[in-house]
Amino acid sequence: MKLSHLKQIITYLQKFTKISAIYRVSDTIIKISFDKDDALYFEMQRSHSTLFKCLSYSRSKVYNAPFDVLLAKRFNRATILNVALFNDDKIIRFTTSVASAYKQETTILQFEFTGKYTNVIILDENEVVLEALRHVDLFSSFREVRVGQKLLHIPPAPFQAKEYPLVDVEAFLYEAYQKEQEQKLASLKKAKMSYLSKKLQKLQKLFSALEEEESLRGEAETYQHYGNLVLSNIHKIKPYSKLLELDDYDGKIVHVELQKSYPSVAMIADWLFVQSKKAKQKVKNLHLQRTSLLEKIEHLKLFINTLQEAKDVAKIELLFPKKVQNKKIKENDSIETFWIEGYKIQLGKNEKGNVELLKNARAKDIWLHMRERPSAHVIITTDKQNVPHNIIESAARLCVDFTMFEKDKFLVDYTPRREVTIQSGANVLYNKYKTLEVDTR
Repeated sequence: MKLSHLKQIITYLQKFTKISAIYRVSDTIIKISFDKDDALYFEMQRSHSTLFKCLSYSRSKVYNAPFDVLLAKRFNRATILNVALFNDDKIIRFTTSVASAYKQETTILQFEFTGKYTNVIILDENEVVLEALRHVDLFSSFREVRVGQKLLHIPPAPFQAKEYPLVDVEAFLYEAYQKEQEQKLASLKKAKMSYLSKKLQKLQKLFSALEEEESLRGEAETYQHYGNLVLSNIHKIKPYSKLLELDDYDGKIVHVELQKSYPSVAMIADWLFVQSKKAKQKVKNLHLQRTSLLEKIEHLKLFINTLQEAKDVAKIELLFPKKVQNKKIKENDSIETFWIEGYKIQLGKNEKGNVELLKNARAKDIWLHMRERPSAHVIITTDKQNVPHNIIESAARLCVDFTMFEKDKFLVDYTPRREVTIQSGANVLYNKYKTLEVDTR
C-alpha cells in the first residue's frame, strides 16, 4: 500500500464519526462498518496489505479468538475521536471511545501496512498492547508486540515517498478490490481446477478399467469347467504339476496353466473353484462399483462446473473449506461439507449420502431440496439457533449447483428436518415448508 494513497484515504476516513460494527471476515481481512452501513475492508496479509470496498464479502466463519473478542468489545458502536497516519508512516491509527457502565474508555486501533511486519494492534491510551492480530517476539523482530508491553514506535522510512494523486478515493477502493479479486480468482481457479481435473481423470481411469460382465461370467464358467475336469481326470494328474493336460468331455485335450504348483490334485481343483467363485462375486459387485463411480464422476463434473461459474474468491473459499485435523472424525466420501459464516452445510453426493444426511440430521436442522425434481439433499446444522436468511440462500444455491448444469430459475424448498418423512431410501414427503427462487443465469 503506497503512503501517498494512505494519506488520501485518511482524508476520506475523517468524514466518519462512528464505528458501527467491526469483525474479521477471513483470517486476514477485517470489515469496519462506519456510520451504520458504509463498510471498508482492511486486508492485512503480510507483504500484501491493502484497503478496499465492495458491495458484499461473505464471512468465512465467526472468529472468537481473544483478539476478536476485544475487537468487538472495544470498537463496536465506538465514537471516532481521531483518525490519522501515525508518525507520517504507513500506519492508520483510530482513536476511539466507548461509554461503558463505569467510565469512558479510550482505545487505539492501529493498522500497520508495513510489509512483512503488517499487523493490527489494539492499544490502550498509554500505548500498551491489549491484543494484536499477530503477536511478535524479539526473536522475530526488533519490535516486540506482546500483551501488556508498551509498543515501541517504528523508525521513520529513510526516504521521501512519491506522490500518487487519486481523482476519486472511493472509486480507487472499489477498483482495488476488483483488480485484486480478478487476479486472485484466476490464480485460485487454475489451482483448484487442476486439483479437481486430476481427481476426475483418476475416477474415469478406474471406471474404464472395470471389467465387462460378460467377460467375468465367461471367466467364472471357464474356471468352474476346469475344476470339474481336474476332478474327472484326477488319476492322470501328478502333484506339483504347473501345466495340466486334461481330457475334455468331447474328447478334446485342454491345457491349463497354474500360477503355482500344489501338493495335491484336490488343492488344484479347490484353487480353480475359488477363482470361479471370485469371478462370480465380481459380477455381483460390478454393478455397484460402476454405479458408485458414475455418481462420483457426475458429482465431480458438477463441482468443476460450479468452480468455473464462481464469480468471486469468497465462493471458491466456500467450496474448498480448510480441513480440520481430527483423526477421530472419519470423513464420509458420500457427503460434501461446506462452511458458511460458521454454519455447517452438508450435501449428499449420491443416494447413499442423501440417506446418511436424513438419518443423522437433528429435528431442528434445516433440510433443503429442489422443488418437484430429483436433487441433492442439503442439511444446515443449526444447533437450535435461528439461521440467517443469507445462509439458507447460499445453501439453496449449493443444492442447485450440485444438481443441475443448466442455467435457469429454480425453486428450492426448505423446512426443519422434523417435517420430513422418509418413505424409502432418500424418497421423502414433507410439509410446512418455505420456498426460495435460485437464479443461476
